[in-house]
Amino acid sequence: MSAVKPLEAVARDRVGKGAARAVRRQGQIPAVIYGGGQAPQAIAIDLIRTRTLIYAGGFKTTVFEVDAGGRKTRVIPRDFQLDPVNGTPLHVDFLRVVAGQTVTVEVPVHFVHEDAAPGIKQKGGTLNIVLHTLALTVAPDQIPDAIEVDLTGRQIGDAIHMTDVTLPAGVTYTGEATDTVANIVPPTVLGAEVEAEEAAIAEAQSAESAEEKAEGDDAGETKTEA
Repeated sequence: MSAVKPLEAVARDRVGKGAARAVRRQGQIPAVIYGGGQAPQAIAIDLIRTRTLIYAGGFKTTVFEVDAGGRKTRVIPRDFQLDPVNGTPLHVDFLRVVAGQTVTVEVPVHFVHEDAAPGIKQKGGTLNIVLHTLALTVAPDQIPDAIEVDLTGRQIGDAIHMTDVTLPAGVTYTGEATDTVANIVPPTVLGAEVEAEEAAIAEAQSAESAEEKAEGDDAGETKTEA
């Protein structure tokens, strides 16, 4: 579970496109806190700090304590908008965290002990990941950093379903128990095909170079004879 992170903010008394542009000109991002049976609260947060948090990963699974002028509110990001051209954050929506509440978040899957999977280590199989993240319903203060899937003993042809995944207490998967998380597939001939194609290209280039050299030699001999 990630620790609660502090996030400084300032309250906004104006909203709308014009106000949002003014906030951005000041090096901040407009944001709003909603939910929890309270009225929405408009705030502004630092651009550089927010950009760092977003691109560091795990932003939407982190609980923040927003301090806006001494008024502290625990929140979790629900959505954010990025500039489609340069990727700069434009707006963030935060959901208030209240007691007894659950949220649905996308948590990354980490596969461990790949070296202990005979199908991969000894037989050259490949781990084919179907679900890189899992949609989980959980209390905001219990969101796991990641869900680990143990590959120990896995052979080629094995499929890992949600029934094989151990979730922390109080965490519920929103999909089906039969959903496939990953499987071990046999080595493909793709690598051999690529190598053969590269070898053919190299051979063709070598032949062209030889032809060009021969043509150059012939031209030199002709000039000498003349």
